Amino acid sequence: MSALLDARAVRKTYGAHDVLKGVDLSVAPHQVVCLIGASGSGKSTLLRCLNLLEVVDDGEIWFDGREITDPRVDVDDVRRDIGIVFQAFNLFPHMSVLDNVTLGPRKTRGVRRRDAEERASALLTRFGLADQVRKHPDALSGGQQQRVALVRALAMEPKVLLLDEITSALDPQLVGEVLEAVRDLKDAGMTIVMATHEMQFAREIADEVLFLDDGVVRERGAAEQLFSAPRDPRTREFLGRHLG
Repeated sequence: MSALLDARAVRKTYGAHDVLKGVDLSVAPHQVVCLIGASGSGKSTLLRCLNLLEVVDDGEIWFDGREITDPRVDVDDVRRDIGIVFQAFNLFPHMSVLDNVTLGPRKTRGVRRRDAEERASALLTRFGLADQVRKHPDALSGGQQQRVALVRALAMEPKVLLLDEITSALDPQLVGEVLEAVRDLKDAGMTIVMATHEMQFAREIADEVLFLDDGVVRERGAAEQLFSAPRDPRTREFLGRHLG
């Protein structure tokens, strides 16, 4: 199956610091790819490059058959189809949940308010938030806010969803409800690239896992293979610390 999202030898430098040193990533439609590695290994930077929030210094990124790192590409047009959710919820505090979710489709896709609200309501119901639509973000728990952030991204009907450590800012008791929402997305066939420190969840959900270390992909493979029998010593060391 041909890749929906394909990063080829991507490099990113900040000053004298090489954050990404020629990273390759290929994601097929309906595939879930998890990025693991220590903080500072390049996971978040890679996701930001895939969404064109960062300009790559070298290499290419292809999405849905076209090179999106071409400087002539309409960045806003690309981002309509590549959703991203961060560890910080980034909801607009002065807007209701419903308005947070419908703003993007109405403003960037030209969806009529009634249609946007119907789709938003269906998504919020699907993720257990039907009774929260009129509330403002500060009235919600962290887990609820992160689920709203997921719904907001989904309301744009993206072809791929990038998830950047979306549970790391949550209290432990709230992590499960957000991961359950991601599991639901996988079951529905969403294409996902997810940076996470939740090793057991990555093992369960990922079709492929990439271990990033100091800006390079040290090892990649099917989840069960990489977690059960990692080949690279750095991978073994990392998993030994995080799997106990």
